[in-house]
Amino acid sequence: MNLFNLFGNKTFSHGIHLEEYKEETNSKSTRRLPFAPEIILPLAQNIGKPAKPIVYKGQHITRGELIAESTGFMSVPLHAPVSGIVKSIELVKVADGEKQLAIVITTSLNSGQHVIAADTYNNYLTMSREALVKAVQNTGIVGLGGAAFPSHVKMTTPESTPIHTILVNGCECEPFLTTDHRVMLERIEQLILGIHIAMKCLDAPKAIIGIEDNKLDVLQEIKPHLPNDGSITIEAIKTKYPQGAQKMLASALLGIEIPSGGRSSAVGLAIFNVATLAKIGLLLPTAGGYTERIITITGDNLSNPGNYLTPLGTPLRFLLEHAGFTGTGDASLILGGPMMGVPVSSLDVPITKATGAVLILDERATGHDEIMPCIKCSRCLQACPIHLNPSEMGQLATKRQYQTMEETYHLQDCFECGACSYVCPSNIPLVQYFRVAKKLNYERHLSEE
Repeated sequence: MNLFNLFGNKTFSHGIHLEEYKEETNSKSTRRLPFAPEIILPLAQNIGKPAKPIVYKGQHITRGELIAESTGFMSVPLHAPVSGIVKSIELVKVADGEKQLAIVITTSLNSGQHVIAADTYNNYLTMSREALVKAVQNTGIVGLGGAAFPSHVKMTTPESTPIHTILVNGCECEPFLTTDHRVMLERIEQLILGIHIAMKCLDAPKAIIGIEDNKLDVLQEIKPHLPNDGSITIEAIKTKYPQGAQKMLASALLGIEIPSGGRSSAVGLAIFNVATLAKIGLLLPTAGGYTERIITITGDNLSNPGNYLTPLGTPLRFLLEHAGFTGTGDASLILGGPMMGVPVSSLDVPITKATGAVLILDERATGHDEIMPCIKCSRCLQACPIHLNPSEMGQLATKRQYQTMEETYHLQDCFECGACSYVCPSNIPLVQYFRVAKKLNYERHLSEE
């Protein structure tokens, strides 16, 4: 059996082709960022319940120490990214402009970069599935592709929905982003171990690493590390946006359609980001906690762009100083990629578990053209990877017919990839309309309960 599809002829229907803008950082080895003088750790860094603080103001803490515990199955703990003193537990501003409760740490000047292992799981691959899932939860790991879904929850499926294949998402289809690329080149042994752990938790017989065909160097580097039994394979698929979305990946690699409103487990699949599994492969052997992640810092007016191993809770201001930002206040700051990232207005916002990139775009790149009426060109229909009707939904949004968007036009299936807005010649901000509609529909449902 040929383990490698070198030509990347698999793909999904629709989607768009984007300029990649990855060349500035994809060939640069990951560098470690110094510790910021102050670390800000919001307690809600995952989908589900926030963590509960178990430290107090003035307490001395050690890097890697548990400082906030999980509050249920749909929750993960927090560990100290630095050694220092708990300055406060207070409300802080986060990326979406809201305020959340956070642990603020004053970093000790002599805080070391290493983490003392809390324990050792020498037998982690012989543990029961339940114990192994609990060990994953104890690391505090969440999906590092941006969703921040607790990884241990995804590794727990009922017997009625057995998993036949784990898909490992290494596509990294957004422009500018290169962290996953570097992980797959620099942390191969950790990645393969993380895949084995996920296969054990889910009792899955096989796993497929999917990458876009602009990363063929990854194929050559990973090849010697794959098991001889063919249980873990790797395939290149066509470079196209949004190839890394779960439904697109399942369609391209296996021809499997994840049903509307359904989860990947419903069709026997579990899908993880490569960085998530590599981090699990790093943390599980030593029972370590998730305290840092690789982040792409790139864009305009940066003298030192690259991929940086960054402590969680690092303020953006400190990050940009070390990346050599020379721009002005007119630049746009985005957490994530240009298509699905979150714009932020404050440099004091901290890095969280879900932050994979910090993107700076100057005013030329982010200027807004005048919004014009829809000309019925159907470009958005041709671009939508879910085969929705963005044009019709956009017009319904302007008429505030949000319930019709949800019930008749499957608004909830939209995962806000931004392809429709990107191709619209009338500059209609369709994806923003859809986000507002979803939020208002959610509020309506709550009021009806």
